[in-house]
Amino acid sequence: MNTHMLAQLLVQLIVIIGLSRLIGRGARWLGQPLVIAEVVAGIALGPSLLGLISPGTLQWLFPADSMPFLKMLAEVGLVLFMFLIGLELDPKLLKGRGHASVVISHSSIIVPFGLGAVAGALWLYKSLSDPSVPFSSFVLFMGVSMSITAFPVLARILTERGLMQSKLGAIAIACAAVDDVTAWCLLAFVVSLVRASSLAQAGMTTLFAVLYIGFMLVLVRPFLARLGARVASREGLTQNVVAVTLLLLLASAWTTERIGIHALFGAFLFGAVIPKEGGLATALAEKLEDVTVVLLLPVFFAFSGLRTQIGLLDTVQSWVTCGVIILLACLGKFGGSAVAARVTGLRWREAGAIGVLMNTRGLMELIVLNLGLDLGVISPTLFTMMVIMALVTTFVTSPLLKWMYPPEEQARDQMEQLARETAGPAQTPSAYTVLLCVSHGQAGPGMAVLSRALSGERNEASLYALHLLSPDRALKARAEDAQAVTGASGSALTPLLGRAEKLGLSVRTLSFVSSEPARDICRTAQAKRADLVLLGWHKPLFSQTVLGGTVHEVMQESTGTVAVLVDRGLTQVRRVLVPFVGSRHDRAALGIARRLFKQAGAEVTVLHVTSPEGPGTGRAQVDELFPADEGAAVKLKVVRHASPEEAALEEARAGYDLVVVGVGAEWGLEDRLFGVQRERIVRDAPGSLLLVRHPEGAPVLARSPEPQARQDATPDAGQVVGARS
Repeated sequence: MNTHMLAQLLVQLIVIIGLSRLIGRGARWLGQPLVIAEVVAGIALGPSLLGLISPGTLQWLFPADSMPFLKMLAEVGLVLFMFLIGLELDPKLLKGRGHASVVISHSSIIVPFGLGAVAGALWLYKSLSDPSVPFSSFVLFMGVSMSITAFPVLARILTERGLMQSKLGAIAIACAAVDDVTAWCLLAFVVSLVRASSLAQAGMTTLFAVLYIGFMLVLVRPFLARLGARVASREGLTQNVVAVTLLLLLASAWTTERIGIHALFGAFLFGAVIPKEGGLATALAEKLEDVTVVLLLPVFFAFSGLRTQIGLLDTVQSWVTCGVIILLACLGKFGGSAVAARVTGLRWREAGAIGVLMNTRGLMELIVLNLGLDLGVISPTLFTMMVIMALVTTFVTSPLLKWMYPPEEQARDQMEQLARETAGPAQTPSAYTVLLCVSHGQAGPGMAVLSRALSGERNEASLYALHLLSPDRALKARAEDAQAVTGASGSALTPLLGRAEKLGLSVRTLSFVSSEPARDICRTAQAKRADLVLLGWHKPLFSQTVLGGTVHEVMQESTGTVAVLVDRGLTQVRRVLVPFVGSRHDRAALGIARRLFKQAGAEVTVLHVTSPEGPGTGRAQVDELFPADEGAAVKLKVVRHASPEEAALEEARAGYDLVVVGVGAEWGLEDRLFGVQRERIVRDAPGSLLLVRHPEGAPVLARSPEPQARQDATPDAGQVVGARS
């Protein structure tokens, strides 16, 4: 390659990667996976769009003499990508789901394979194939190309919808794994037939392929297991280990290429036999994934786009043929998967969702089609039709899945599964339940201290710690592996659980991927019948308000009391201040203070603030929430002040461990979605705060004894009332 060709390749990479990422922004906005953007970018750079608009630009950007270099770079990217696909196939995905997964996945191969083969034999071979192509090779290839499911695209869609840890997601990903292995074995057989000059040679190729698979399983896999154990226990993933792995990968790809079943199969097989225990597979994926997916894979899409000529479909008959191919592909894949899923015991909505997911083709279909075009099995016109089919079946997956398996259905199934997974000793109806929602680890210790005070010495509360992962974070944590998701969640929950253990608290953990955190928090709270939803607060990047964003959404949607802990080093709950003007939120704050008094023996001070002209009515309302036998420990301070917020701040500076304050404009606290000014009481209070909001119409103390209201005289303005007799 001369200097000019190197400069040409660099310009091509800049344009390909830049356009892929630009279109990717729009694809994400439409709820589509990134692969859609990359395929569209590839087609846009080819003769279908750029060549139509500006043929000169296409010729300048992708001259004919640069195509061999681009093709080789795309092939290297595919080898690495297929290796990553093999790494992602974990046998543990089939644990407990083997029967259902095999039935559904094989049905989703047999039915579309049959439809594709019949269509190829009776119709497409005569109209769209070259006579020099063997009939059997064409028919078999059409069957395989109709049977592919895009494992990586399906995994991304499941993660973005928060379905990866659900029953539906587990079955779908297991089916896709079985589907991929079966389809690639069939494809290897078809390629061996196409490349062989005789039936005897095809048989020899198949025999060598079987022997090579046995060699990889019997000899190479144990060696890789020892290598993985060494990486996990001592050295870590050093450059020498990476070098040895890449050498073995390239050798495996070369071997299958020489055998006659293509280098991609060797790369896929080598990734599949690497043991998933010990961390070697995960570490290798982290090393190679970004370079492969961001740099090399878009080159393959661009190369595919340059070979896709939509202009070849220049008649009504061509477009009708393309439409029939799409219909057959959807009918075979969706119908075969959905019916088989229903037969194995899934409900129709779940079975339909499985069918929609298995109909996803995306990148894997493009790999197969390019292979068929390189081998001369399919014509450029049929290649273009099949690329359009791959695009359509991938594009419709997300909207169809949302219609077939709406968020409400997903939430119901998720809550049922959550209830089963966290089922423990039966709780009495009066058990006080707190849902601790942890977003960042630094909020955990303070939440544990507060939970200790709410539970008391006898642990009279059920505590659940919930951590939700965003789809993007889950993808980075390799969310298709349940253990990786657990590890990513555990890092956020570790500080809370560590402090809870020191305090002798029993906390059950919940974690799953969520694209709607506020709704999932409220749904989980309803499923657990939580008396209190406790949110940990951390300073956001842009907004300054405590009661904005997700907190605002939870407060608006929750049917129970919600509290936000602003932790400033909370280590004990001995002195508690409750500013009070009489709103339902203030009454809920008093209810929490009452529990802190009963369970932890906290000293509670109620600061009742009235206007300079208004009457003081604090004692009657405090007596209502604190019956006579409890009231002796409560201090009531009544002050007249034009600014309740200022009065609360002045009292908070007296050295309280915790200020429990109801949400309300009188305290400068109004929950809203956006905000740039942090609430003053939060900004200036020296200690920790608990901001409480209670839903309208709900009882404040649903599980407390009936209040014993007393009509004691209200103290004079400004009078400080100590312990009452």
